[in-house]
Amino acid sequence: MSQNQSISLLYQDDALLVLNKPFGLLSVPGRGEDKQDCLSARVQAQFTDALVVHRLDMATSGLLLMARGLGAQRSLNAAFENRQIEKRYAACVAGLLPIDSQWQTIDLPILVDWPNRPLRTIHLEGQPSVTRWRCIANEIHAEKQTSRLELEPLTGRSHQLRVHLQALGHPIAGDSLYAPTEVQALATRLLLHASSLSFPHPLSGETLTLHCPADF
Repeated sequence: MSQNQSISLLYQDDALLVLNKPFGLLSVPGRGEDKQDCLSARVQAQFTDALVVHRLDMATSGLLLMARGLGAQRSLNAAFENRQIEKRYAACVAGLLPIDSQWQTIDLPILVDWPNRPLRTIHLEGQPSVTRWRCIANEIHAEKQTSRLELEPLTGRSHQLRVHLQALGHPIAGDSLYAPTEVQALATRLLLHASSLSFPHPLSGETLTLHCPADF
């Protein structure tokens, strides 16, 4: 992505920052000189006390939370560990699913696919992984048929949503890792966006909820 692609600061106070990460930008630095440009580095250039709390895949866009200072980082890390942080995502997937307001659950363990890292796979010896999902719209065109889903990961495994939707038989449009060629071709990017965050504020304890609609 372009170095000039902007990061939107959606919320800030003395304890935390909430940002809208563009797709194609790393959350944290990777290995190698060519992988040092990332959201955390850009934010820390402006907010020297900003610390990483969680990450989004490079290909995923949307809400990302950073703490300001070690105390806030410890509090937010504990909230993640205790599953006090509710995250929701928007995704467009291949195939038509029935529109339904009721949540359904994917409960499939995920394991690192060691010969094919960084890929993950469904495996009985993997880590317990649970995703709730519901279909909120269908998009039927002559050239493609896709469904728009709302997703809620109850666990936080790497690539969880991508692997679970592949296992469901409806991989995410534009997914270069887990979708077949024809589904990759449905979009020029991964159509996965972190659209909502709700969590206890590290200072007040009051619930803070933020929304950022997907632009796809």
